[in-house]
Amino acid sequence: MKSVKLWLGGVLVSWVMVCFPSIASYGAAGAQNEADDVLTLESMLSYALEDEYLARGEYQEVIRTFGGQKPFTNIIKAEERHISWLEPLFQRYGFVLPVDRGMESAVMPASYTETFAVGVAAEIANIEMYERFLKQDLPSDVRDVFVRLHDASENHLAAFQKWQNKF
Repeated sequence: MKSVKLWLGGVLVSWVMVCFPSIASYGAAGAQNEADDVLTLESMLSYALEDEYLARGEYQEVIRTFGGQKPFTNIIKAEERHISWLEPLFQRYGFVLPVDRGMESAVMPASYTETFAVGVAAEIANIEMYERFLKQDLPSDVRDVFVRLHDASENHLAAFQKWQNKF
């Protein structure tokens, strides 16, 4: 059953990329389109921050559409923390913050139950992105933040899977 849900999550991500091409170059999806040898510190930080913006935007839309319910009310607070961990790195390394297109890029399913599949798919893509970035040569402060973000995404994935299994 778990493998079917993971497969469905992958199908959902693919569908989103086809139906909403502007998302294809934003966040984890944008990072997925880049070859390892062209990833730079600036691009990795930008994709990471964009993906955190996207998660926050999607969870804001879920709350706006379906009301303030768990797990979204808890996870959105974590997304704010994640953004606050990344933003100082842009200043430290002299990079411009990417535009926050999280709300406009959010994909809203038709029902509250379907939001969990979107959350699962987003966290899987996020985890894969951080695992890939952590294989790169990174400054220690960036590596530390990416590890914390990866681990937080693992926790979010577990929460979404738990809620998904309730329905």
